Amino acid sequence: MEVGHFFLTLAVLLMSAKIAGELAERVGQPAVLGELIVGVILGPSVMGLVPADNGVLHLFAEVGICLLLFEIGLETDLKELLAVGWSAFLVACVGVLLPFIIGYSVIIGLGMPRLTAIFTGAILTATSVGITARVLTDLGKLHTQEAKIILGAAIADDILGLIILSAVAPLAVNGEISVLGLGKTAALSLLFVVAAIAGGRRAAPRLFTLIDRMRVRGFLLVAAFSTILLLAVLAHKLGSALIIGSFAAGLVLSRVNQFDTIRREVKPLADLFTPIFFITVGTAVDWRVLNPVNPQNRWVLLISGLLIAAAVLGKVLSGFALWYKRVNHFAIGVGMIPRGEVGLIFVQMGRATGVLSSELFSAVTVTIMVTTFIVPPLLKTIFRQQDLKAEGQ
Repeated sequence: MEVGHFFLTLAVLLMSAKIAGELAERVGQPAVLGELIVGVILGPSVMGLVPADNGVLHLFAEVGICLLLFEIGLETDLKELLAVGWSAFLVACVGVLLPFIIGYSVIIGLGMPRLTAIFTGAILTATSVGITARVLTDLGKLHTQEAKIILGAAIADDILGLIILSAVAPLAVNGEISVLGLGKTAALSLLFVVAAIAGGRRAAPRLFTLIDRMRVRGFLLVAAFSTILLLAVLAHKLGSALIIGSFAAGLVLSRVNQFDTIRREVKPLADLFTPIFFITVGTAVDWRVLNPVNPQNRWVLLISGLLIAAAVLGKVLSGFALWYKRVNHFAIGVGMIPRGEVGLIFVQMGRATGVLSSELFSAVTVTIMVTTFIVPPLLKTIFRQQDLKAEGQ
């Protein structure tokens, strides 16, 4: 892409995202919904201004989602997160198991191959921590008990999703599951999170006190940003996700004396890059497959409807796994609904290996799209009702 054209595209994207976010908030919805819609409108299925496979924008999007998860980690109290650890893990396990079973059953019931059913079930397991985290931030609910459980569960869900990915990847290629790869991914992901947080929290305070004495402008910001990137890369190299490393970086730097300065200086970066991630999610959506007038789309829409029901039901029920706790179970379940970056990785792999037919690829993409779009207004409504109920008591 020519430099001038790229700059123009980037300017249009960023301004459109902010305007759409403003409009969304003015009608009582989270800004992220406006950003997703901008991605759809500017993407290949409507205006065609932004191709779905724009490599540079996708790199910016990765930076954006990492900055978002860093901010979430920075604002998260590790003790409070650990306090809901068992609850979050239980929600994550149920939220992985139920969608997989229901999705698998739907595909088998439609007469498709077992391998396709396994792959489709796997696609429905992964929650997008980035989308839910952004919605909770927009709503000012990040410090609620429900938010802590959702975030903890979504992070555990991401790790479980990557473990499942390590299992289905060789299955898609040669029809065999690698038990060794499965165990290795699980062990390395857990080891990374524990080591990064424990080691980082010991070393970071002294290191950042030294960095704070430097005279060069922006040294502290660059050091914090480099910490995000380094831990993200390390997580990725060990078989985990970039966003897990970024979240760990936030938890590490939440204990340094320069916490307030880091939070203040990183925020403009996040405001710049994070919307790009949600725009790129929107560009992956092809609205043309939703046209029921086209006979070819009717089969896709039928499969999509069944998979959406499986995806939503499985995740909503995961919130009720905590039936014994006094929390908003529905809010937790809805917070686990959105599929995003991890789900799209599964879909692209299924398409590349031929496990997913073109019709099923479209159906699964629509499922990811719908589960992404319905969550912001749903969570907004649920928390508003909860607040009104609390005020009335």
